[in-house]
Amino acid sequence: MIKFWKDKANKVIEPELFSSVAEKLAKEIGDNAKKVRRLDKRSQIRKFYDEVLNFASRLQSKPDDFEKMLPYIKMLNAKIAYAEGRELISKNFKNFISEALNQIKDKDDFDVFVSFFEAFMGYYRLYGPSE
Repeated sequence: MIKFWKDKANKVIEPELFSSVAEKLAKEIGDNAKKVRRLDKRSQIRKFYDEVLNFASRLQSKPDDFEKMLPYIKMLNAKIAYAEGRELISKNFKNFISEALNQIKDKDDFDVFVSFFEAFMGYYRLYGPSE
């Protein structure tokens, strides 16, 4: 289970979130992707990461739009389900995104998710399949 906060009230992020937690998840998904060659290609995962970065960029210029944008951020669950149904991504990757999106209640949560996804992508480059 991914846990963003050690102490949300004081905005203290889990100390290992961007390091050992992100690395473990990337290794798990990457090892699985190497076994099942057609799943979790970097380019496919990158599409979802780019979409998250797009939301982050839009929120950086208009932070007050978070509540309006949250339903569209959460719609990533549907897009992930579609990709899983097309056998482009694994259940593990879908679970990672769903678990993370379920924790997003405010902009601070979203900002932590963006940073976690960034850390995951860095480790996935190391552990994921080469294309």
